[in-house]
Amino acid sequence: MKSPRKVLMVAPLFFLLTLHTSASLAYDDQSSSRPSNGHVCIGCVLVVSVIEQLAQVHNTTVQTSMERLCSYLPEKLFLKTTCYVVVRMFGPDIIKLLEADMNADVVCHTLEFCKQDPGQPLCHLYPLPKDTWKFTLKKARQIVKKSPTLTYSRSDSDICSLPFLAKICQKIKLAIENSVPFKDTDSDKYSVFPTLRGYHWRGRDCNDDDKTVYPGRRPDNWDARQDSNCNGIWGVDPKDGIPYEKKFCEGSQPRGIILLGDSAGAHFHIPPEWITASQMSLKSFFNLPAALTDELNWPQLSGATGFLNSTSGLKEKSIYLRLRKRNRCNHRDYQNISRNGASSQNLKNFIESLSRNQLLDHPAIVIYAMIGNDVCNGKINPVPEMTTPEKLFSKVMQTLRYLDSHLPNGSHVILYSLPDGTFLWDNLHNRYHPLGQLNKDVTYEHFYSFLNCLQVSPCHGWMSSNQTLRTLTSERAEQLSNTLKRIAASQKFANFNLLYMDFDFQEITEEWRKTGGQPWQLIEPVDGFHPNEVALQLLADSFWKKVQLQWPQVLGKENPFNPQIEQVFGDQGGH
Repeated sequence: MKSPRKVLMVAPLFFLLTLHTSASLAYDDQSSSRPSNGHVCIGCVLVVSVIEQLAQVHNTTVQTSMERLCSYLPEKLFLKTTCYVVVRMFGPDIIKLLEADMNADVVCHTLEFCKQDPGQPLCHLYPLPKDTWKFTLKKARQIVKKSPTLTYSRSDSDICSLPFLAKICQKIKLAIENSVPFKDTDSDKYSVFPTLRGYHWRGRDCNDDDKTVYPGRRPDNWDARQDSNCNGIWGVDPKDGIPYEKKFCEGSQPRGIILLGDSAGAHFHIPPEWITASQMSLKSFFNLPAALTDELNWPQLSGATGFLNSTSGLKEKSIYLRLRKRNRCNHRDYQNISRNGASSQNLKNFIESLSRNQLLDHPAIVIYAMIGNDVCNGKINPVPEMTTPEKLFSKVMQTLRYLDSHLPNGSHVILYSLPDGTFLWDNLHNRYHPLGQLNKDVTYEHFYSFLNCLQVSPCHGWMSSNQTLRTLTSERAEQLSNTLKRIAASQKFANFNLLYMDFDFQEITEEWRKTGGQPWQLIEPVDGFHPNEVALQLLADSFWKKVQLQWPQVLGKENPFNPQIEQVFGDQGGH
């Protein structure tokens, strides 16, 4: 997985164009730090579509709609400035082409952000023009032939090499680097900064100047003088001279929650209002800078480690919040060690960012949830690229041995199976994608086909009209899940108990139906792939109930002193 800062260097520079590019880049661990032609094509089509639809929704000119889009973007990370520069560069050509009734596919092929290589199929999102494609493209090129903005080569997908943008690129790079609280591979992981792998991802540090102070550690001298484990409980009760940590937490079996996951565990999310013209406003992009610096993930709202109340209004809470409610001594003890594009095969690249000291820290509940990328890729023929059961066994055993050498004794590791992703096609393919809702012209079937054609789909195997391919993908997922089940049943480790749990999406779908919901409402609308916030909270609820029923020892005891902790310390300093 690439450094998030490499991805972020691309994302702000072509505003929403490369916002989607960076999201797609994250799926492919083998890609370079620069976007592929496919990613740039998607971004271009997305942005031109938004511009065109904004003009339609507000009954304005294309020029006005471009300015409107720029006005919505925040100043942070130079997003608004960059947008106006990009409009200055590309605007004249886009205006001419859209006013000539060319759609986004034609515009982006004309401007060479999309290309049809010799012998390759034509990749398009919208219905083809009535005239032949060759004739339409020739006509479009004639329209912009004399445009001064075509004096540079658009074959270079690195936007920073374009005129006017080099200085802005450098400013953005410095802004990001100056705000990074720690390197992604540093051993000092905890931070007072929310994004860039800060406390959105793991418990907030309560003393950033002292590396021996961090969430999850056993208290130093019962925290009589300072809060060494950041759970907000410290000092001495003046009534009896007993440290509060000793009085309230000793013997309560504190433990943290650690997720080893992929983009689903990190809660990858592109808000639909970012690409839906009828929903756009000044408020739509308020969270864009934070999202970019979190790699378009929202771990603070995830099912495993989310510490904020759900924006969906569901009463269900994350696993972390349930552990915290069960024992307030667990406050801030969460780590989301997830990456976009993570799988069993590349987990070794970032597992060292997990923080647990066998001698100094409390035990942990570790959830291994690589639920997609071992079978998901964007290749034209995805099956040969899927992880085999033999490779999975080898990599998972490598991961478990690493955990055994780092987790405190008394920990628990739960292997989560892969889901059956056929529900994606079954429930979405004939529904309109957000880009197609205004004019009823783009379904998820069209969207999936476009991604597959460009070989940038997050999961060609399941996001496909080919039923045989979908079946093969599900069969491989089942084989890998059975491998995980056999590992859990046969392997023993010194410092943790190893368990297995089915990822039963069908189960939560049925629960959702009982409330009057529809299955498609559980999937991220923009990418048509990831479980959304509602689904993640329902999955957390299902996980908690199963653990309570089958392995209650995993969760630790319910702390009888929770009311006293809240009475003395309030919310324990928030998060």
